[in-house]
Amino acid sequence: MEQLANYFSSHGGAFFAALGVVLAVGFSGMGSAYGVGKTGQAAAALLKEQPQKFAQALILQLLPGTQGLYGFVIGMLIWLQITPNLPLEKGVAYFFVALPIALVGYFSAKHQGNVAVAGMQILAKRPEETMKGVILAAMVETYAILAFVVSFLLTLRV
Repeated sequence: MEQLANYFSSHGGAFFAALGVVLAVGFSGMGSAYGVGKTGQAAAALLKEQPQKFAQALILQLLPGTQGLYGFVIGMLIWLQITPNLPLEKGVAYFFVALPIALVGYFSAKHQGNVAVAGMQILAKRPEETMKGVILAAMVETYAILAFVVSFLLTLRV
């Protein structure tokens, strides 16, 4: 127990900041992978019958991938601040900075994938109205952008 206390007294800040990086990149990346994967499955089903709709299907599939990019940016911003002697309170602060994009990025990417799958159905039956599906999926993105902005602004305040 004493070794653990010694570790955290000297490296606790770096530990918690690194944990924030893992959360920001990991959770937003998992959500994006889920959303992009689910939408890709729907796109593949559509494209086997209507291969000419590849470009529109790709746009819908790419939408849930942005949350992973947001989490990556926040993770890298935190990573650039980590030093071996980072104070514990700063490391814990960076951990909390990562939470908005980690949590909102994960859930919004999953739900955006669901909406993009529904957009594939619009593309299949009414290709002239595909932008409606894109707009509906992009509405979910709003919350990921808000979480990204909050995490970004918080990185500037630590």
